[in-house]
Amino acid sequence: MSKDTTPPTFEEIVQRLEAIAKQLEGGEAKLEESLALFEEGVRLAKLGGHQLDDAEQRLEILLEGDKPAPYSPTGGT
Repeated sequence: MSKDTTPPTFEEIVQRLEAIAKQLEGGEAKLEESLALFEEGVRLAKLGGHQLDDAEQRLEILLEGDKPAPYSPTGGT
């Protein structure tokens, strides 16, 4: 992942999290490196979670127009 100002895509986040998990599971990293990897993973997981929340909100907005109007009796006709 590059250090530019563009946030990573969700797919890039997932790929990096998978790489971090493999490194941590491998057990070869020293303590400080493991902590740095863990911190990066937590940061990425939060960012990915926010991206999922945003996507869910967008879907809810799009689907609101597809809801049928609530039933209201006309009464007397």
